[in-house]
Amino acid sequence: MLAFLLTLGALLGVVIVLAYAERKVAAFMQDRMGPTEAGPQGSLQAVADVLKLLQKEDIVPAAADKPLFKLAPIIIFAAVFAGFAVIPFAPAVVPAGIGIGVFYLLAIISLDVVGLLMAGWGSNNKYAMLGAMRSVAQIVSYEIPAGLAILSAVMICQSLDFQEISYQQGVLMNLLPGLEYDRNWLFGIRGLGIDTTTIGGITTWNIFRAPILLVSFVIYFIASLAESNRAPFDIPEAESELVAGFHVEYSGFRFAALFLAEYSMMVLVCLVAVVLFLGSWNTPLPNIGPVYMANWTTGTPGEVLGVLWGIFWLLSKTFVLLFLQLQIRWTYPRLRVDQLMHLCWKVLTPIALGIVLLAGIWRLLMV
Repeated sequence: MLAFLLTLGALLGVVIVLAYAERKVAAFMQDRMGPTEAGPQGSLQAVADVLKLLQKEDIVPAAADKPLFKLAPIIIFAAVFAGFAVIPFAPAVVPAGIGIGVFYLLAIISLDVVGLLMAGWGSNNKYAMLGAMRSVAQIVSYEIPAGLAILSAVMICQSLDFQEISYQQGVLMNLLPGLEYDRNWLFGIRGLGIDTTTIGGITTWNIFRAPILLVSFVIYFIASLAESNRAPFDIPEAESELVAGFHVEYSGFRFAALFLAEYSMMVLVCLVAVVLFLGSWNTPLPNIGPVYMANWTTGTPGEVLGVLWGIFWLLSKTFVLLFLQLQIRWTYPRLRVDQLMHLCWKVLTPIALGIVLLAGIWRLLMV
């Protein structure tokens, strides 16, 4: 229960900061001010919006399927929030560490498709239904390249445990006792005779010790934008076409829950990208020469300093990816439906299948 409350509280805080940051980034890129009135530099605008939504009337359309309409936001948010249970936030700190965390995550977040269909169908609105159908088609399609990209990382790491994958991307001296690793394939640049397990930093990140995973990371990041309904893949919520998409009939707390679920999904997909490809909670600073920056900025697993460093590095990398998502929204135009499906099935999926094959070959050669 404590882990649940802490994770929920932290997530709410991050979402509020992210909502404010998105407005300010959009304003900067469009050469305007953005929020300025509520709080210093408009910093309390997101808080004011949340309070406003919570005070609004909860309207249920007369022709709606009331059980489906009311339950849909809960299912959507619960499916996304449950994914945070297996994300490691620091050394030896994970809400629910299980050996098949990657499999669990892929399974649980797929349930939001059910909630989206319930929201669209239950609203009894043609715009909502069309938005839900678009969203489901998009999410189901882009789960294929995203899953293949994740599979390639799992093949390299030989583990479905997010925490173990995190430890594999750190300096060898900080690995927990009892965990077994094959030092041969931990050599990121084995041909040069350099042992990256003692250098640490970015040299032990998956995208560097197995460079083919850099392509997997790009594929996953593109697919994650579609999974989160973010531009240029925001077709399900195309305001100019569908008014607001599948949540057009929602108001008050239920709309706030859908809003929270969308931003929570952004945070979740970025956390997964960081854990699988960008070193997780490990420091990006390497041990070079007499300066042991990796050791100084990592700490010991289980100790307070190790936890604080881990949370700092994990959130820092996550916020960089979140900023990239915000920048992309105001940079690229929205794709058409046919362009979106072409990118998924004829570009990303074949490349992802090729990377899975190369990951298998890479793993065999490094044993």
